[in-house]
Amino acid sequence: MSGLRKQKEYDWKDSNLALFGSDTEKNVKKESAQTETAWIGAGEKPGMKIWRIVKFKVTKWPEENYGSFYNGDSYIILRTKKENEELVHDVHFWIGKKSTADEYGTAAYKTVELDTFLDDKPVQHREVEGHESDLFKSYFSEMTLLDGGAESGFKHVGPKEYTPRLFLVRGNKKNVTLTNIELVKGNLTNDDCFIIDLGLELFQWNGIDANKEEKWKAGEICRDWRSKRGGKPRHIVLDDCTVEKIEELEELEGILPDGENSFKKQAGSEPSEKVLFSLSDRTGQLQCNEIARGKEVKRSLLKEDDVYIFDSGRHCYVYVGKAASIDERRNAMTYAHNYLMRTEHPLLPVTVINGGQKSVDFENAF
Repeated sequence: MSGLRKQKEYDWKDSNLALFGSDTEKNVKKESAQTETAWIGAGEKPGMKIWRIVKFKVTKWPEENYGSFYNGDSYIILRTKKENEELVHDVHFWIGKKSTADEYGTAAYKTVELDTFLDDKPVQHREVEGHESDLFKSYFSEMTLLDGGAESGFKHVGPKEYTPRLFLVRGNKKNVTLTNIELVKGNLTNDDCFIIDLGLELFQWNGIDANKEEKWKAGEICRDWRSKRGGKPRHIVLDDCTVEKIEELEELEGILPDGENSFKKQAGSEPSEKVLFSLSDRTGQLQCNEIARGKEVKRSLLKEDDVYIFDSGRHCYVYVGKAASIDERRNAMTYAHNYLMRTEHPLLPVTVINGGQKSVDFENAF
């Protein structure tokens, strides 16, 4: 592939998702899928199911924790809804930035297994922490990203023994993301809202330049947490805060340790140029070639006897033609993943579209 740039450094850069798209993954047959007890009842009615990968196994994620994800884990999310009296599915595998190669590799091929179990009807998606697609975020009015793995969290401790935590609040009235970041002064900013959770005290930091939606949502979250803890915590709102005057806030004296900014905020960068690749073995050897870029990228270039990788600049789509060969199908996601890892935007959401499946977002991306 031409025009690729040097790969950036990421926590999970050591893997090319070799299991995903390989013979190991694609040889999971229907019979094998039916022996996976985790899939019992999956997709039979509208709703959502979430599983976490634990030591190569698919384990049920408690419904009360839906919307909460640990960055040291990988998950599989199945959303089922009814359209025109038929059940349609979207299946996502979500990769925490500190998830191990074994965990997200297993999540990837187990996602394919679930797709097989549901007769190849679902639309498959890859999601990376902090770079989730709009579709994925729409599932949750509140999404919480926690540091570590599930084994280190959700412990039922009393509020007095609660480990102090700092959360960045970002989003709007439709959905908001709470990101668990290091509790140090350097991580507070003027243009965001934060919650300092001490168990029996909830400090709501409203940066002077934070938007009203984030302030409203931060307050709602604090009130919800207070209610869930039997009304015991105090909710202290700190309005119009600035990092320049943080030392003047007596309420936070002795609570926030010194420390430099350790959390890099996502930059609202402009989308890169569109590019389209074909993945074909018609020459007898599997080859991935760029066929169009920029304004030359058109929907009409996609044929049903090949696989295509379409980078829209904001989302990466893998289109699998109805007549694509087995090798083309098997390697599609691996090629897309490896392509992205050599770009300036390696963590884009990835969606696999099979020929015949409908996707408004995919069509509009052209």
